Amino acid sequence: MPATTEPTTPAGAVGSVVGGLLAVHAHPDDETLATGALLATWAAAGLPVTVVTCTRGERGEVIGDELAHLEGDGPALAAHRTTELAAALAALGVEDHVYLDGGGDRYEDSGMAWLSTGRAGAAEAVPPRAFVGIPLDEAAGRLAAVLRDRRPAVVVTYEPAGGYGHPDHVRAHEVTRRAIELAGIDAVVLWAAQGSSALRAGLAALEPVDGLVVPDPDEPLPSVAVPDEDLDLVVHVAPVVDRVLAALRAHATQVQAVAPLGSTAALAQYALSNAVLAPVLPDEGYRVAVPGPALDWPAGIRRR
Repeated sequence: MPATTEPTTPAGAVGSVVGGLLAVHAHPDDETLATGALLATWAAAGLPVTVVTCTRGERGEVIGDELAHLEGDGPALAAHRTTELAAALAALGVEDHVYLDGGGDRYEDSGMAWLSTGRAGAAEAVPPRAFVGIPLDEAAGRLAAVLRDRRPAVVVTYEPAGGYGHPDHVRAHEVTRRAIELAGIDAVVLWAAQGSSALRAGLAALEPVDGLVVPDPDEPLPSVAVPDEDLDLVVHVAPVVDRVLAALRAHATQVQAVAPLGSTAALAQYALSNAVLAPVLPDEGYRVAVPGPALDWPAGIRRR
């Protein structure tokens, strides 16, 4: 893992930022989709960043004809998505990565089913080593060991409903909460979130692309969306947007149509395998689940 450093204090800050950031995600691509700007901003400050990935995304849908043969071939898709993840992490500036299972008896992607735009649920069948079926304290014990080793100042993962309902995201949230208890560390705990009005404005700013759906900004929002006043922390995306877009493009089996926009409501747009466009908002939002110790946050991150 990278050595902990104490960077020069940004102009206007009090003291210096000390400590690492550890993000827990279910599959390759989630680190970028949910927390890309936070990871890139923390890394740019010269501070250690660790990403823990719980599965290799074996059951993901594959975008495009060139790699379509990987869909349904769990080992082959897992191997390919591992390379995509490495490229995305490099784009974000993240040097420390851990698979939660340690590479032994693997935790597998549990799969999901789209219930509606922005809402997912459980798949009809799950593999024997599906992440959702791993005993909570087994997975949490592994993560607790990583937490005790890295001693991060900040831990980030999904909110309780997993952002949009994916079973592995929900399990990652549960595992993270339990692991923090087991590890006994004192850290700020963040849940990824988006302000509802900003998300609706971003949806309204999307530009049509042939073959992709522009969602109705007035339709029900996924669970990641919260009232604007409930956001506790925002990360300004513009300073690291090139890194975030490069990381999105690295996940080519999962993300398509990545393009910048000339809008103040949405810096860019992309689509997943559901062929529904989504915005990259100007601010990446978070809720503080556990306050933890007082921190001076890196430039580009604002505590509200």
